[in-house]
Amino acid sequence: MRTELIAANWKMNLRRDGAVDLARAVRGVAEGNTRGRDVLLAPPAVYLGPVREAIEGSSVLLAAQDVSAHEDGAFTGEHSAEMLLDAGCRYSIIGHSERREHGGESDELIGRKVRRAFDTGLGAILCVGEKEDERLRGHETRVVERQLRAALEDVRKEEADRLLVLAYEPVWAIGTGRTATPKDAAIMHRFIRDWIGGRFGAGTADAIRVLYGGSVKPANAADLLQNPEIDGALVGGASLKADSFAAIISA
Repeated sequence: MRTELIAANWKMNLRRDGAVDLARAVRGVAEGNTRGRDVLLAPPAVYLGPVREAIEGSSVLLAAQDVSAHEDGAFTGEHSAEMLLDAGCRYSIIGHSERREHGGESDELIGRKVRRAFDTGLGAILCVGEKEDERLRGHETRVVERQLRAALEDVRKEEADRLLVLAYEPVWAIGTGRTATPKDAAIMHRFIRDWIGGRFGAGTADAIRVLYGGSVKPANAADLLQNPEIDGALVGGASLKADSFAAIISA
């Protein structure tokens, strides 16, 4: 059985005190978690240290929102995988649609980031998903397959087994209040899992966690999470308040 993962992507939100208070609140929720789900926080990079201190000794996992494709050097503003490991991160989100769109990140660059993370032992929450016009043209599986192939081309089975989490995030549902129906989400999760099976084998496909991301909130979390194809959620805005995030963790 796959352990579900509820991951909070705080994006560019909060200030230090608010981040620490929220991390402490989530820690309390995780300690009383009766669903047996893993809980993860991805704060802004400048708050990784304070958040790490706030969750230290608990089961809450820490992640970065991005990672550099480079090891070290003259790359102002970037953070290497080694730095993130030093900061206490177990994972980095890679390929989020906002990085693809606003940061101009290509499929090729995202593949290099995954390779760099795995070379150091840093896990990846790899995001894939289609834009609205791509779905309207019926190209959603074509787009996701292209993204998966580019990101995982150089990944070995043992790395995927140990370090990879996937997140399906339809771009048209992120920050819009719109959510894929549980049926549509399940179809795409099944497609992703089947693709992973073809690439790495049935054992990896059965074990890998595929999260859903895209306007997840307490009102729709239960409908999404009850589907056996969906192994958790990558939560944006609803993770910025302890009560709403707690409701998703326990949904």
